[in-house]
Amino acid sequence: MDPVIYFDNNATTAVAPEVLEVMLPFLSDRYGNPSSMHRFGGLVRRQIDAARQQVAALLGAHPEEIYFTSCGSESDSMAVVGFTKVHKSRARIITSMVEHPAIRSLCHGLKAEGFELVEVGVSGAGLLDLALVSRLPLDPDTLLTFMWANNETGVLFPVEELAALAHDKGAVFHTDAVQAVGKIPTSVETSAIDMLSLSGHKLHAPKGVGALYVRKGTKLSPFLVGGHQEHGMRAGTENVASIVGLGKACELAMGNLTEENTRVRRLRDRLEAGLLATCAGAHLNGDPARRLPNTTNVSFEFIEGEGILLLLDEKGIAASSGSACTSGSLEPSHVMMAMGVPYTLAHSSVRFSLSRYTTDADVDAVLAAMPAIVTRLRSLSPYVKS
Repeated sequence: MDPVIYFDNNATTAVAPEVLEVMLPFLSDRYGNPSSMHRFGGLVRRQIDAARQQVAALLGAHPEEIYFTSCGSESDSMAVVGFTKVHKSRARIITSMVEHPAIRSLCHGLKAEGFELVEVGVSGAGLLDLALVSRLPLDPDTLLTFMWANNETGVLFPVEELAALAHDKGAVFHTDAVQAVGKIPTSVETSAIDMLSLSGHKLHAPKGVGALYVRKGTKLSPFLVGGHQEHGMRAGTENVASIVGLGKACELAMGNLTEENTRVRRLRDRLEAGLLATCAGAHLNGDPARRLPNTTNVSFEFIEGEGILLLLDEKGIAASSGSACTSGSLEPSHVMMAMGVPYTLAHSSVRFSLSRYTTDADVDAVLAAMPAIVTRLRSLSPYVKS
């Protein structure tokens, strides 16, 4: 396969070489079951415990507050469904209109089952109004679930303030931090966050592993019932190799936070400024300041985002029209619609998401390709007068 210039890191990331290295022994000679009582199984158990400590360290949590899952979506379901099972018909959920489908579809499904659901809107810049949430009735049977960072625009929500607001009223707070963990500081140590979801493949660990942080004392019903694994909260033999890989990825993320917020941010800003300067009719989607350091989302008047992606792909450049979980739809992104982005601009949005492996040469390649692509597609648009 030809080399790819990769700008789709919010969809998934490359597995770090250091992560692959620590995983390999558990795919070959260290194959013991961590639940076995013999030394061979005990060795594997100790590696899971070490990985739990690595994840906890990145979040500022205690190891016993970390539960391993298969992905961010499962972590979200474990938190939200687990809450509803404890609070039963009294449970009430408050969330935003721009959540990832892992939360949005889940909450709509729970609403269909009879649970009360409140969805809060956002501004044209994708920002959440904290004052609006503060006016909502909150009580111990209420779960607030808000993403830390939007997967399409990178816009950040004030989750620590939201968590404090929830606690003041006795409510419970969960955040889908899948896009935030590893890119910005996400410590729960000094916040009131009760539950936090993360996914390995968003921070250079493999696909098929995630974690849920649950603060001590938070009541949650078990997600998978069976064996004793994960303190009885999620039955099933552990995905050891991937768990070990996630632990290493979290350790690496701690050491790379400064780079994410300096060099990667600088590359993102250069890419964004170049696109807005050289592509006529380009518009930035989302707040320019309060967002992830690696993400930019730009719309291009009068052309389809899918056409841009296809022509970029011909040049070996990978980007996205939004969430990988919704890119197969012909409808505009629900995030763009909630922000009030005009229909034609919403259809033309393209997300470029960087990582610590992104280089200046990668940015140069996109900036060299995009003006001609936009000009070519706009010349074919029926909406542009010749």
